[in-house]
Amino acid sequence: MAESLCSTNPENIISMSEEKGLKNDQNEKELNDQVMDEQIVEEQEAPKAPTVEDKFNELNDKYMRIHAEFDNYRKRTNKEKVDIINTANAGMMRDLLSVMDDLHRAKVNNETADDIDSVKEGFNLIFNKLNAVLEAKGLTEMKAEGEVFDSEIHEALANVPAPSKKMKGKVIEAVEKGYYLNDKVIRYAKVVVGQ
Repeated sequence: MAESLCSTNPENIISMSEEKGLKNDQNEKELNDQVMDEQIVEEQEAPKAPTVEDKFNELNDKYMRIHAEFDNYRKRTNKEKVDIINTANAGMMRDLLSVMDDLHRAKVNNETADDIDSVKEGFNLIFNKLNAVLEAKGLTEMKAEGEVFDSEIHEALANVPAPSKKMKGKVIEAVEKGYYLNDKVIRYAKVVVGQ
């Protein structure tokens, strides 16, 4: 075997080493190609880091959506408020229609009525019915006479000399009654105050 190696032609040795070199080059090239393919696959699979512009666009999109939702909410609530205001008096009007019917019947009957006491009684019944309807809706009459004058709920029309020392600074007479609606003043009492 040693003889065969020694007897080999130097040209053969060079060609064999060239072949080995070529094979190594090919293997190296294949290995490089394989590494490159893996890197390309990794780059394709790896998510790109978001850029500042991508983040800006995402936040801007979120802002626009929230703005649109809020605008729709605002429009919807405004519409609901208008609907509530437009129909708020419907229940009150429905309840007052029965009083209106009673007043109409009283007017027709009073044209031919001879008994004044029955007319008075009829109007008292209608007044009491109207008062009951209004109280059921939260309306209460303000007590003014004999109370200390309060500019928050009273409107002074005149100052007159007080009939007694106890009545100084107090309401002597209520010219026009004041009213509360659910504990809120809806009409101030017009009063005469003692000085």
